[in-house]
Amino acid sequence: MKKTIKFLAIAAIGFAAMACSSAEKMLKLADSVKTTCDPAVLEVVAGNIDADVTVTYPADYFHPQAILEVTPVLVYKGGEAASKVLKYQGEKVKDNYRVVSSAGQTVREKVHFDYVEGMEAATLELRGVVKYKTKSWTLPVRKIAVGCNTTYMLVEQDGYISLKKDNYQEVIKQTEEGQILYKVNSAEVQNAQLKSQSVKDFIAALDQIKNDERKTLTGTEIVAYASPEGGEKLNAKLSDNRGVSADKAWDKLTKGKDVADPAIKSIGQDWEGFKELVEASDIEDKDLILRVLSMYSDPAVRESEIKNISAVYTSLQSSVLPALRRARFIANVEYKNYTAEELVTLVDENIDVLDEEALLRAATLVRDLNKKAELYNKAIDKFGSDRAQYNLGVINLYQDKLVSAEKAFLKVQTKDADLENALGVVALRKGNLDKAISQFKKAANDDAKHNMGIVDILNGDYAKAAQELADAKGCPFNKTLAYILNDQLDQASKVATCKSNDMAYLKAVIAARQGDQAAYKENIEKACKDEKLAARAANDIEFAMFR
Repeated sequence: MKKTIKFLAIAAIGFAAMACSSAEKMLKLADSVKTTCDPAVLEVVAGNIDADVTVTYPADYFHPQAILEVTPVLVYKGGEAASKVLKYQGEKVKDNYRVVSSAGQTVREKVHFDYVEGMEAATLELRGVVKYKTKSWTLPVRKIAVGCNTTYMLVEQDGYISLKKDNYQEVIKQTEEGQILYKVNSAEVQNAQLKSQSVKDFIAALDQIKNDERKTLTGTEIVAYASPEGGEKLNAKLSDNRGVSADKAWDKLTKGKDVADPAIKSIGQDWEGFKELVEASDIEDKDLILRVLSMYSDPAVRESEIKNISAVYTSLQSSVLPALRRARFIANVEYKNYTAEELVTLVDENIDVLDEEALLRAATLVRDLNKKAELYNKAIDKFGSDRAQYNLGVINLYQDKLVSAEKAFLKVQTKDADLENALGVVALRKGNLDKAISQFKKAANDDAKHNMGIVDILNGDYAKAAQELADAKGCPFNKTLAYILNDQLDQASKVATCKSNDMAYLKAVIAARQGDQAAYKENIEKACKDEKLAARAANDIEFAMFR
């Protein structure tokens, strides 16, 4: 009996040793385990590094009573970051980890890391520990991915924002006018009318135009009318005759002056003039007259209805109708406004002569941002210019004065799409993407659309970004980047047109992805004239194949 017990005890020790040895073989056979990572080169998307890790355990590898703990670790310059520990167990382990069959099995796991600066040249390692009862064995470190692609971080986040345009006119169309009045049913020009103040002022204006180098007389007109009384046909003929007599009067008045012959127009009954004079008058029941004009379009009916208002008609005969028996003398003039050079000079020498539009235009002509801000402040103080207030905010953004820009925008009274987009750009620069998206959706203009493309890049939606930025104007840096990120390399090459170190860097990325070493070398040399880009290129996984 003692011999039997002794034999069983020896056998138990032997079995335990065999089991322990079998678990230890997971260390010895570690090289037979196959691992892959998708993507093989890690990529940072919206600040996240995500990958799928696949591990294939061969048959007879995983001990039924063993536990395997695998820790994915991202090793980078300056530190390490560990993902969640992955735990597996053999078929006979009574625990709640993922079971791996001793017959062989492939397992797939997702790993995640939050990006921190320095991970561009990181290495993804799998660190494993086999546990069996009280023993443990550390498996060889398995490196499964090298480098993190951070190309999306090149996105320019300043935002698309446009200045409010001015309404400055380089050539201003003007008119100078005089008129002669006629007696009722008459086309004869009275001598007194040729000496009236209206005619004197007109003739003086013609002389002034001739002597002003900024003014050019482009044409002259005579427009003859009849007051709306006495019948349409009669007044049409009367208006024609007044045009003829006014033309003869013109010849007398302009004799010896270098003035082109006027174009003569005959209007007939002057219902438009009648309406304007009534609206401007203090005639009792003028609203009744205006109602008649709106209700009836037939001249005869209008005249009849107005005459039926006898008291009112008497007032019209004395205060309105006489002013419509007339012929107008018109001189059409083009006034040459201040040139760009003159505006810049006036800014320094006589700024107070500039009106709101001139100040807004002058601000576009000076290069110094502080000077631009000074001109916008002048337009705000002197004219209460809302456009200048908005533009001041834009200039503050150009100067990276985010707090000042936001304050300027909040003072803008016109709550339009431009302002909504501007507030979105402020939020974008603050890193508040949710607020930025909300503002850009409210704006719904071209600038906001392009700004949404920036947000799409930051959020990892590269296909949408390429669509949003497709018609972006100016240097198409973000458009080019979006096409690269969306693997549209041919399209990226077509739009990469502007000449800058930053664009040269993108061209180098395109060349590297296409395996074009010559184009890569040409562009990376241009890009690396910028010290920051040179430092980035040294660790950029995009260029690993050419190092």
